[in-house]
Amino acid sequence: MSGRIDLYPTFEISGWKVRPGRVRPYGASLVAGGVNFSVFSSTATTCSLVLFDRQSRALMGELQVPDAFKIGDVWSITIFDLDPESFEYGFRMEGPWDPVAGHRFDASKVLLDPYVRSISGRDVWGATPDRDDGFPYRGFVIPEDFDWRGDRPLEIPAGGLVIYEMHVRGFTRHPSSGVPHPGTYAGVVEKIPYLESLGVNCVELLPVFEFDEFEMSEPNPWTGDNKMNYWGYSTVGFFAPKGGYAATGSMGMQADEFKSMVRALHAAGIEVILDVVFNHTCEGDHRGPTISFRGLDNQIYYMLTPEGYYHNFSGCGNSLNCNNPVVRDMVLECLRFWVSEYHIDGFRFDAAAILGRDFSGAVLNNPPLLESVALDPILKKCKLIAEAWDAGGLYLLGKFPNYGRFSEWNGKFRDDLRDFLRGESGRAGLVATRLSGSPDLYEPGGRGPQASINFITCHDGFTLRDLVSYNAKHNDANAEDNRDGCDDNRSWNCGEEGDSGDPEIVALRLRQSKNALLALMVARGTPMMLMGDEMGRTQRGNNNAYCHDNEFNWLDWTLLDREQELFRFTRLVIALRKAHPVLRLGHHPRSDTPGALGFPEVSWHGCRPWEPDWSDDSRIVAALFATATPSGDDVLFYAWNAGHLPAMVELPALPDGLVWRVSANTGCPAPDDAFEPGQGPAIRPGSRFLLGPRSSVLLEVLPG
Repeated sequence: MSGRIDLYPTFEISGWKVRPGRVRPYGASLVAGGVNFSVFSSTATTCSLVLFDRQSRALMGELQVPDAFKIGDVWSITIFDLDPESFEYGFRMEGPWDPVAGHRFDASKVLLDPYVRSISGRDVWGATPDRDDGFPYRGFVIPEDFDWRGDRPLEIPAGGLVIYEMHVRGFTRHPSSGVPHPGTYAGVVEKIPYLESLGVNCVELLPVFEFDEFEMSEPNPWTGDNKMNYWGYSTVGFFAPKGGYAATGSMGMQADEFKSMVRALHAAGIEVILDVVFNHTCEGDHRGPTISFRGLDNQIYYMLTPEGYYHNFSGCGNSLNCNNPVVRDMVLECLRFWVSEYHIDGFRFDAAAILGRDFSGAVLNNPPLLESVALDPILKKCKLIAEAWDAGGLYLLGKFPNYGRFSEWNGKFRDDLRDFLRGESGRAGLVATRLSGSPDLYEPGGRGPQASINFITCHDGFTLRDLVSYNAKHNDANAEDNRDGCDDNRSWNCGEEGDSGDPEIVALRLRQSKNALLALMVARGTPMMLMGDEMGRTQRGNNNAYCHDNEFNWLDWTLLDREQELFRFTRLVIALRKAHPVLRLGHHPRSDTPGALGFPEVSWHGCRPWEPDWSDDSRIVAALFATATPSGDDVLFYAWNAGHLPAMVELPALPDGLVWRVSANTGCPAPDDAFEPGQGPAIRPGSRFLLGPRSSVLLEVLPG
């Protein structure tokens, strides 16, 4: 006898040859002779598999899965002679409608598989959806036969990363991008040479899991177009790449196009981190649509109040019940899937504090999900980054349950450096702490500076240009009466709100931008910069541009020609960071530990060597960083004058034969503002130099 007996059908349902399925993996998977389907529900009374023709979208058949095919709480069925390229599918679940008890079954709905690998229905960005379609998101099976050509995750040490936070669509959607397929994964590939020239070696992508850009679509009287869910923080399917970001989305090839992008980025030495949203889903509160989780097992997937409503620690209507074993398993499988099938290098967890709450929202001392993610063998070498707070008021910066694995977006780094940049009093000591890798936050838990993701700007808030151009948010174009977005921007407009034609203000804004970028690259930890900051991208004072698919969010590539000085400076300070191991060490520098050339690992100075000024009136921070490496001693001197008056600074003395060379000086115009490593002009030994108002310098020690 040829073949195996368990590969043959044993039943026939609605004209389809079937047999009891395999309970794992969940979702739809190819098996010999057919397709296996598996879905979980602890409370549903019946489960039906609904099949649609992929071309016509017409119903192909609906098969009620026999109770005999159910093991525990899992229905599974194998269907034979089903061409995987010919169908789309979903599930229909019957069960109780009892919202107080947490049950919201609706047999009129065809539900999306939570484990589906690709989703149709939003294949082309901005294509108007059919509002009358009762099943707008349909799952389909994709072959997992992509040729990776030997690609592997890069595993760059965290201290060596320079992260570039970017939006896939916004990066190339502007007509000036000049790419054949703007706003797509393929468009990103076209711009890889630009990323290489800038020097970043990691991109952190805003959400790329399938979402509905029309979720909050409504006419916008301010802009004349529709408000959109542009950022994508509202997941429809956790295992499916966004079809609308693919030039080939209409052909169902988004998975291959995404993989091609990752492969090309890796070939250029650039890692890929995904911004993932496991804290809530697109189904919203009790008034929201039933798409998947709510109709499959509402009381398992969501945190519910005793009255059956949704806890809203996300600020988006619901909170995923991540520490339930079923949901925890789904999140783990999702992360493993993206690491193994898409070669992703790491994840940034949005509003990650929610992931440490139990089913009622109470904070757990030892969250099972976070422990499982941190200790999972498949995820062992990928980066894990937490946004260590949520919309429910839980703020865990420095105290996030990390298990030795999670780093954190350092909101205090952002706030303290912004304050110092604008000249606030009493910040010198705080800035020194942030430059040292925030030991106040991470040393008590035995963590090094790589636990700190240092940033001054990100997608959420002002761009760098707007940070130095606006005193207040200007979100009127969001059509919410300027009520949305953060009011605590810690910004300074340099003397005039918005655009300015005053040459002195324009020059000051450029200098302030350089100060921020230099501090970001000097600080110990992992730096992250925002897409377009290197060329002065502006959102015109909008600090919450989540709803705009237009030039508020698109990167205008003509800025690159107009802002060559800022781009050149950014490129060079990134190169300086890469050239100096002392900026990338994995421990907090100590003033009582030898570094190099007789200097300690870190020493603090002021206008005179060894005399720092930590008073409230101080606007100067100066540090000397020193370490011995196998390739030689590495010593740098950094000074930042945030005051409005110049300061005369005396440099620490060096051993004979060595001199200070200028690496960067924001007080000078290009080309004297920054130099290739080791190529800057020398400063005469024992001399003083004038540190201009609101400027900063970085000096290298080199042979004279």
